[in-house]
Amino acid sequence: MNLNQILNMVLRILLRRGVNWGVNKGIDLAARRGKAPAQMTEAERREAQNARELAKRARKAARLTRRL
Repeated sequence: MNLNQILNMVLRILLRRGVNWGVNKGIDLAARRGKAPAQMTEAERREAQNARELAKRARKAARLTRRL
């Protein structure tokens, strides 16, 4: 392997982590509807948690579908 290939591999790993982090933050923000957790009622917190779990199941289903 030359230096260019190693650098590309490291950059792909970092970019993938950054994109995943951003997607997860966006899903969390959408689930909370832009509110801070301190400003939410208990029902809103439960609803946000359910939305995060739904997104997690959707990601798992997408991975499973790609494997098939």
